[in-house]
Amino acid sequence: MLKRLLIANRGEIARRIARTCRRLGIEYVTVYSDADASAPHLEGAVESVRIGPAAAADSYLHIESIVDSALRTGCDAVHPGYGFLSESHLFASAVADAGLVFVGPDAATIAAMGDKATARSLMAEAGVPVLPGSREATESADVLIEDARRIGYPVILKPVAGGGGKGMRVVDDEAGMADAVAEAVRLGRGNFGDGRLLAERYVARPRHIEVQVFGDSHGGTVHLFERECSLQRRHQKIIEEAPAAGLAPEVRTALLEAAVRGAEALGYLNAGTFEFILDSDGRFSFLEVNTRLQVEHPVTEEITGLDLVEWQLRVASGERLPLAQHEITATGHAVECRVYAEDPDAGFQPAPGRADVVRWPVGVPDVRVEAAFDGAAEVPAFYDPMIAKLIARGPDRVSALRRLADATRTALVVGLTTNLGFLTDLLEDTRVVTGRVDTHLVDAFVADTPRRDGVSAVAAACAAAMHVPPPRRDTAAPASPWTGTVGPLDRRALDADAPMGRIALTDGGQDVEARLTGTNGGTVDVTVHDRPFRVSVSRGEGLFRGTVGDRRWAGLRTADRFELVIDGRRTVLTARTQAEADSETVDNILRSPMPGMVVALSCAVGDRVEEGAVLMVVEAMKMENRILAPLAGVVEEIRCTLNGSVSTDQVLAVITPQEEQEEQEQQEEQEEQDTAS
Repeated sequence: MLKRLLIANRGEIARRIARTCRRLGIEYVTVYSDADASAPHLEGAVESVRIGPAAAADSYLHIESIVDSALRTGCDAVHPGYGFLSESHLFASAVADAGLVFVGPDAATIAAMGDKATARSLMAEAGVPVLPGSREATESADVLIEDARRIGYPVILKPVAGGGGKGMRVVDDEAGMADAVAEAVRLGRGNFGDGRLLAERYVARPRHIEVQVFGDSHGGTVHLFERECSLQRRHQKIIEEAPAAGLAPEVRTALLEAAVRGAEALGYLNAGTFEFILDSDGRFSFLEVNTRLQVEHPVTEEITGLDLVEWQLRVASGERLPLAQHEITATGHAVECRVYAEDPDAGFQPAPGRADVVRWPVGVPDVRVEAAFDGAAEVPAFYDPMIAKLIARGPDRVSALRRLADATRTALVVGLTTNLGFLTDLLEDTRVVTGRVDTHLVDAFVADTPRRDGVSAVAAACAAAMHVPPPRRDTAAPASPWTGTVGPLDRRALDADAPMGRIALTDGGQDVEARLTGTNGGTVDVTVHDRPFRVSVSRGEGLFRGTVGDRRWAGLRTADRFELVIDGRRTVLTARTQAEADSETVDNILRSPMPGMVVALSCAVGDRVEEGAVLMVVEAMKMENRILAPLAGVVEEIRCTLNGSVSTDQVLAVITPQEEQEEQEQQEEQEEQDTAS
């Protein structure tokens, strides 16, 4: 068995690997960037090594720094986790060349499967079904157009070196191919250093099924059953489960056999996942091989009772697979959801920041938590926005889904915007509960879900309840917002509408007034927009908690700022002393919505732009944000550079409105005429 392991990752997966190391008695070394100097994943390590600045390219993607850290701390192996360098054949080679053990497949396998064209060819030779597609990868739009004509539209363009859906584009007809190829090539070059693309026949509403495989250095190859990964958005998985729901026995058998056949053809070593798409007729086709541990591996662990990280470490130590195929069994059902620091009400835009209060459902029967942190912590803008995974198991699919929905409902993160509320609603959607899933269901669910816009009446009622002080212990007198309370309550002339005063609140430029009409022990009666609310409220550990109707809420208050989480959805309200008139003017200043990097800049000073034109693209946490012109006009200033970093609310550009520009030009023309005369 390995003696000392360097964990070349961060966050929840680094903590997950460390947990198995502790159980097996393996010492481990952790690494960190400047952004993670006090991160929880460093706890328990025999040593922790700084590997560079915050940017991933200078730290977690810096091969030399990580290999050197392993050598200097006396490690005999390196575990890459997932993401970052986990599927880099260059990293695997560097680790092996340094005399260390790479916990994963060999570099040749990673390289072959990392090239989608090579992977397709090898799987076809092994008798694994593949979709009609390009014979070779290319950056040429002309070649890809010819491929698409042969394949038949619609087609999907895939960066040959890509992963996680990054840069994929679906093209419905030839008219859109040239632009789609140009964009996909740019994304491939920028993200993977390789702009070559493949075109494949696009299956409109497939299911996404994957098979967990393991191989050892003694010729053993097994599967650990399949997982359903169809619930995804932008090709990024959100909810995964095992086993796949409603899969015909003969289809399941064929899938598992195809994955093992492909792994045997590769001489596959360690953990890997063969991914397939499944059409409505039960036909499946090879998608790709992930040459690493998967984010969703816990659902396989929950139905098999096995520790996949332990298997990885044992295989990397040269041991045989712990079990033969006939000894591997699966019982029950398990479902996992990914908790992201993102804002569902803003197009799922990444939302880095600070989590002030964190309460995971730890210790709940049949619920498992894999989290990057358990208490207050910073979520940097430099990395993937996933902060935790919640996993639930049950004797059947319905019970597992119900337990997971309960877990998302009870989990609490205050101070950070997350997708917890969205996950709860999705898990309870009828289509999900009945197993009628495909890779487009989440998009349809989002389209059908009303988008919250501005301050809600429920949030205002909860904020008003937070403002009322608790009853005094030395008197039976009811609580009053006028006793020992400092705040912007507006007590107008006494009237029946607001006998206890009013509080004016704003959120995102929208104003609302809450009227306090009474208190009774732990409840506060509030009226907002002529709607009455009875809000229960309690205080403890610096946190407000309660219910309003059938909704749960929690919050923090700092001066005139109210931080609220209602059914997993975050709202921040600010109390005001007087209403501000809504401005009807359009801001001519473009600001960055988040910290990130400018990956595209399509304008220059002096350019005339139309309203809605894409002027630049800011990338953060694996997501691209298009910065649009808010009005027609002329670019007056550009305050960012291509490939330069930007911060939240940083001014990116300034546009002179078209009307002002025309007036200025007319004035200059008149001045020239006056001078000439």
